[in-house]
Amino acid sequence: MPRISSWVLRQRDIRTVHEVNDMTISRRKMLKISAGAGAGLLLNELPAFAQQQPQLMRAIPSSGEMIPAVGLGSARTFNVGPPSPEWVPLGDVVRLFHEMGGRFFDTAPSYGTSEQVAGQIVQEIGIGNDLFFATKISTRGGRQAGLDQQEESFRDWGREVIDLNQVHNLQDTAIHLRTIRQAKEEGRTRYVGVTTSFGQQYEQMEQVLRSEELDFVQVNYSLGEREAAERLLPLAQDRGMGVIVNEPFNVGRLFSAASGRELPDWAAEFDAHTWAQFM
Repeated sequence: MPRISSWVLRQRDIRTVHEVNDMTISRRKMLKISAGAGAGLLLNELPAFAQQQPQLMRAIPSSGEMIPAVGLGSARTFNVGPPSPEWVPLGDVVRLFHEMGGRFFDTAPSYGTSEQVAGQIVQEIGIGNDLFFATKISTRGGRQAGLDQQEESFRDWGREVIDLNQVHNLQDTAIHLRTIRQAKEEGRTRYVGVTTSFGQQYEQMEQVLRSEELDFVQVNYSLGEREAAERLLPLAQDRGMGVIVNEPFNVGRLFSAASGRELPDWAAEFDAHTWAQFM
């Protein structure tokens, strides 16, 4: 992912999407560009670089629809104030993401102003309908509060259809799944999912995955947090659900652990030349 500014794209905000029967998660293309941008690669050179590499795609198990394996998240990074100079690098990131073939954009009403800011940016650029818009219902306020959030998401992005709506961190799961499924029946939402970023919710998540028909499950998974590989990913595979990985660098902790250490020579065997590619 192009690191235009040290605060614009943090490790939390890279999303990887994959079918769980193919456990290879590749961020190499985006991460090579990150290294180049850090070394002073000009913004207008990035699209040409991207065209040299094929886009890594994954099929959504429930439909067969193909989407890029690497997406863009927005927690914290898009949570900025009214239109200001801070929006400029965010707009650059979104524009480049799209030019490089990026489609999957994940956000949530609970990310402060992130959903509103991202929605305004993509509409100004004119790419709102090109992106796979994934958002969430993030409230314990009951059904009406969830309905209100869902309508706000439509307005924030100027969309008539949400590609993927998810129950955020299993908040009032049954209530909000009902809301999302109703929207799907009405043709206003295409896919249904649930999310968590917390290991302590895995037992509850297992119950949900066993009992609900879902298109997607989003979980935290990295070299530093592997429990999902044992408990949730096999279950998602058995249930025919797509998996979205959040926090693939364990919120930056993996980089802290690798700081000052040499990358092992054998990493080159799978074309990893930086710690980010290795992870």
